[in-house]
Amino acid sequence: MKSKKLFFTAFSLMIFTGSLFAQNVNGRISSSVYAFERAQSVDNSDMFLRGYESLTLNINEGKYALRTRLNFETNFGNELISDPRLRFYNLYFEARDIYDIATLKLGRQPIFNQVASGLFDGANLQLKLSDFSVKGYFGGNVPAYQELKFTDDLQNNNIFGGEVAYKGLENTKFTLGYVDKNYKPIPYEAQRLDINQNPITVLIENASNQFRYGTLGVDYYGVLDVNARVNYDFNFQTLSKAEFSGRYAQVKDFGFNLYYNYRAPQIRYNSIFAVFNYGNTHEIEGGVDYKINNDFTVYGKFGDVVYEDDNSQRLSIGLNSNYGSFNLRKTFGYAGELLSASVYTAKTFYEGLITPSIGLAYTNYKLSSENDANDIISALGGVNIRPWRMLSFDLQGQYSDNKIYKNDLRLFFKINYWFNTNLDIL
Repeated sequence: MKSKKLFFTAFSLMIFTGSLFAQNVNGRISSSVYAFERAQSVDNSDMFLRGYESLTLNINEGKYALRTRLNFETNFGNELISDPRLRFYNLYFEARDIYDIATLKLGRQPIFNQVASGLFDGANLQLKLSDFSVKGYFGGNVPAYQELKFTDDLQNNNIFGGEVAYKGLENTKFTLGYVDKNYKPIPYEAQRLDINQNPITVLIENASNQFRYGTLGVDYYGVLDVNARVNYDFNFQTLSKAEFSGRYAQVKDFGFNLYYNYRAPQIRYNSIFAVFNYGNTHEIEGGVDYKINNDFTVYGKFGDVVYEDDNSQRLSIGLNSNYGSFNLRKTFGYAGELLSASVYTAKTFYEGLITPSIGLAYTNYKLSSENDANDIISALGGVNIRPWRMLSFDLQGQYSDNKIYKNDLRLFFKINYWFNTNLDIL
């Protein structure tokens, strides 16, 4: 409890001090409620009403900024485990373009890569040197529910890595990266049988697991737009993933797309799952889109996924327009059989004052040709009201019906307030 009070005091002091010397303060405040029903047994269910308060805040002064994003959530009436929850998604200091070379971030911040995207508590330094950029980061993994505290076991809960990028060739970018993430699962209690077959409670504690991956990437934009990535798993000394996407759009009103993905299951080193047999997959998909006019574009895609002993296909066709979208999808083979159709439309009236939206979807699926088919009908309807630029109201309802969820209705209401204020420096 003392540590929480200390963190909240430090956070409040940091926000207050930053505001005194800021040139600009901007962000968003959101309040929302979500109503849903949860089945407790075949004949009994409870209604839940969940509330969320979120804040995105940026305090800027020249090249320096303090950025934070947090969310408070709780349930009204029926309690849920770990409620109420205060989640800190971002809380970091940023210094940009120092000496036109360096950008530094300190604190809880997001990280984006193909292997270990998410949040961490630590430091991120990026340097720009001519046609090169170099980035390195180190820190601790964020605790459960994004609680505002630093890990007390940095040796087993840490992440570090970096990336080098080169842009010396026209329309081309090369990247070379590495990430090492260690993660120790949270201990838990489970029921087991002793030597006399009597149930006992056992504390399950797992050793730290690890990722160690290298990444090589190439991006090219020109007559043909190409993005390619390769991931190598250093722990298992094998190729983990190879991904390629390309688009050719030099024929008037036409676009041609090609996608390929090779993937091996991503299993942590020292994980019990590493002892099981698992198969890799190859996925390839091609498609074409045609722009009928400025309002309508049609597209079609066909893909094939090759598993170790079987394969599966999918087909998608659809229409995108300024008025809405329509999509028809069919999958068949090893991954199961599915046929779905969906339509969605939204329209803004009175210069953005009101925007109603409506969507409808139907899905028919079964695990194999021998199984019975199941149907799902889903519908959603909503409206956005924005009387002023800085204030908006959203109301949305979603309805689903199948043999598992009978007449499932969910409601969501949200208020957004944006603010952007330039201040005089003391």
